[in-house]
Amino acid sequence: MKKLNKYILKQIFIGLLLVCFSLMSIIWLSQSLRFLDLIVSKGISAGIFVKLTSLLMPRIFTILAPIALFASVIFVYNRMLIDQELIVMKSAGISPQKLAQPAILMGIILVIFNIYLINYGIPKAETAFKDLQWRVKNNISQLMFREGEFTNLQSDLTVFISAHDDDGTVSNIMIYDERTPNIKSVTTAEKGLIVQTDKGPRIILLNGTRQEMNRRKDTFSSVSFSQYSVDFGLKGAQKGRKDSVRTHSFGELITALSNETLSQDDRYKWFVEANRRFTTPLLSLVYALIACTGLLISNFNRRGQTKIVGIAVLSIILIQATDLIAGNLACKNLCWLILLYFNIAIPSVICLLLLTKPEILQNLKNYKIGLSGEYHA
Repeated sequence: MKKLNKYILKQIFIGLLLVCFSLMSIIWLSQSLRFLDLIVSKGISAGIFVKLTSLLMPRIFTILAPIALFASVIFVYNRMLIDQELIVMKSAGISPQKLAQPAILMGIILVIFNIYLINYGIPKAETAFKDLQWRVKNNISQLMFREGEFTNLQSDLTVFISAHDDDGTVSNIMIYDERTPNIKSVTTAEKGLIVQTDKGPRIILLNGTRQEMNRRKDTFSSVSFSQYSVDFGLKGAQKGRKDSVRTHSFGELITALSNETLSQDDRYKWFVEANRRFTTPLLSLVYALIACTGLLISNFNRRGQTKIVGIAVLSIILIQATDLIAGNLACKNLCWLILLYFNIAIPSVICLLLLTKPEILQNLKNYKIGLSGEYHA
């Protein structure tokens, strides 16, 4: 029996990896398209781009893992049924409950891993993602200024630098500024340092000149300086990043109802998120049970198990939809929170009951036939 469990478990695990890798590759590619503008407008490197998109993968994995496990379990047990391996095992006296143990074990392993990922991995990844995304969008140092190119920060402000130095400064700067009406200026400097201030990004220039043309007065002036600063005045650059609810720890979320610094909507939202960090991983076990139950308790059909597979697919669609609806409703009224747990408990109990007592299904069929006979009589 141990060898049999290892055989089935290995097949499920390989299928899970293949499905997860395929789905995550597709999602990663689609998510990467969101950040193409950062490559074009900010000129970020390939390494930062890969790191930025990779930080989304833990959250995507927790969403795809239950679906991938469901598909893997369905495929493995259906293939074993078609190859009549399950028929031989049942004939040898192995019960559906024992045959379902590899799927249940894989579901439990995935539940434990997802609990760790949701409560520890995702908050760290989300924090790092938000921080990196904010720095990429608002930091105008090497991410925005490319060596030897003119950068249009605004329609009336253009900056050129020749090189980035190892000490964080920039060399040979030219700034063309016509933000003031009827006044155009060109500022050049040997060195410069870009800093962040409360009013936005600012560059401190060293050893340069500033030439200004006043069209209204029709005058021209030129001034040399040893130190001069220019504010870029980028809107929103001084705003800090806003953390999402996923960046907070489980302890912060579970005590949200007593946090008076939050609004009522935020308290409900945080508390619901704390509960979903427990219920969402359990979906892996529920999906594994649904995937194997129908195939293990049903009789062999030469025409295939399309009906059973279809019922299983509709079941997980209904469970997933209920999970989303209950979560949204609970954010407004905590009374709906119980629906999240019923959505996990009811399918699990039904599947376990059918696996331990498969004769229940046969009794239901006989009862239905009996009713049909009484009706026709």
